[in-house]
Amino acid sequence: MLLEFRKLHTQTPLKCPPSCEDSPTHEMTHLLGGAAGRWWKYLCQPTIATLAAVTIVLTLFLSSVFVNQQAAMTSVMEKLTSPLKDCGNCAVTRTQCTKGGELLPKGIIVGTSDLQMRTLAVEDEDMVMKITPKNLLAMAVGINQKEGVDQIVQKVLDFNFTIMLFHYDGITDQWNDLPWYNQSIHIVALHQTKWWYAKRFMHPDIVEQYNYIFLWDEDLGVKNFNASRYVQIMEEDGMEISQPALDPASMDIHHGITLRRPKNRSHKRMYKARGLTLCTEESNGPPCTGWVEVMAPVFSRAAWRCTWHMIQNDLVHGWGLDFKIGYCSQGIRSEKVGVIDDEYVLHKGIPSLGGPHNNRVRRRSGAEMKAFLQRWRNAVKADPDWIDPYKTSNESSRGYHTR
Repeated sequence: MLLEFRKLHTQTPLKCPPSCEDSPTHEMTHLLGGAAGRWWKYLCQPTIATLAAVTIVLTLFLSSVFVNQQAAMTSVMEKLTSPLKDCGNCAVTRTQCTKGGELLPKGIIVGTSDLQMRTLAVEDEDMVMKITPKNLLAMAVGINQKEGVDQIVQKVLDFNFTIMLFHYDGITDQWNDLPWYNQSIHIVALHQTKWWYAKRFMHPDIVEQYNYIFLWDEDLGVKNFNASRYVQIMEEDGMEISQPALDPASMDIHHGITLRRPKNRSHKRMYKARGLTLCTEESNGPPCTGWVEVMAPVFSRAAWRCTWHMIQNDLVHGWGLDFKIGYCSQGIRSEKVGVIDDEYVLHKGIPSLGGPHNNRVRRRSGAEMKAFLQRWRNAVKADPDWIDPYKTSNESSRGYHTR
């Protein structure tokens, strides 16, 4: 570029006055005086002035390019490292790490999964979507309850359900004579409860495809239960969390609100005028309203996403969750949590998971309930930004809110 300017100067030299002393430049030199004047006189020299101008232009140009490149690189690095600022260090590599797909192009990220089984050959994706189940039945099961479990599964098979069985006794091969065995998901971990399994294998991002999630015990009689009708009532009555009512012939009916009312389609509260716990129209919490047991709960997708986060890793029996489950009802719990009477079940009360050590299991269950409710109280005290949407309106039921 310098050669080109020199050639241009040789062909068409700048027309400065022949003598600086005889030109207006001389007057300017005297006017400016000092260093500025000498600088002006220096620039009056044709060759030097041209080279100086070219040098200044090139310097400014190259500086601009360098600054722009540095800014672009800084912007890229900020985008790459911004997800790392709050992540801490990776335990293995001892370097900054991300929580997910922050470093990937958005279009390639798949944030959720599903339990849909796939073929190894080419699939028609439209057909796959049509046959994808919209509800999930998950149970912890043992081979001794095979017949009862089969009856439950048969009740839901024709109504768009995925079946997920958690085999707490480790036995799976003795189930393979059932027609639905190969289309079901089987997970094995010895002597674990359904809540232990649910916390580890039913993350909300895994079961995102399901509208309703049935997390049931295995000892339920379903002679008077229709899954399709149940879901319909749950939707029409605006419930996010529900359970089927219990047949009066059931074993171990612990809470009056779960007992079937033959004249009702569903109900969301109970009334009790005697005893330590009084339930009136003003009662706004468990066990008077906003209550289902952990025996046979059914969750909407949104309610399960909240409930999953409330399940404690080490409290495997789920006792105590029913006291607080209304907080996940996506609205007012006295309206969004209920018991469906038209479709009801029989609780057989079989202590299958506990086996011969059932008394010790029940003691641990009670201890877990106290531990969970204490953790709730501690969490409320430790979080000044959390506002409890419910206040006990009935002194007689206060114990159920705080115990």
